[in-house]
Amino acid sequence: MDLVFGAQNVVTLALGVGAVALGLFAFADALRHDQRAYAVEGKKTKTFWLVVLGVSLAVLFVSVQQVLNMFALIAVVAVGVYLADVRPAVAPHTARRRKGGASGHGPHGSW
Repeated sequence: MDLVFGAQNVVTLALGVGAVALGLFAFADALRHDQRAYAVEGKKTKTFWLVVLGVSLAVLFVSVQQVLNMFALIAVVAVGVYLADVRPAVAPHTARRRKGGASGHGPHGSW
């Protein structure tokens, strides 16, 4: 029976580490997008998402070994909403700005 409990602990820890990694990725991704991209797409502000994702990341870090508790599941849902809804909406604005932008370079090199 100890083998089963040990396996359950390993799986739960792996889920917790994965959730923390997703939360960290989402927080870093929210940092790199411009505030205007959130407004253009009609999403909540960048500050709102940074606070939500930061709190979620803290909750996930604290409950890494108990990722199936209520607070950790709420944090995972918040990260999932950002990754599934907000990130795809704001990502094209950042990519467009980096490709051409005001640097004097066209899509196939410099003019």
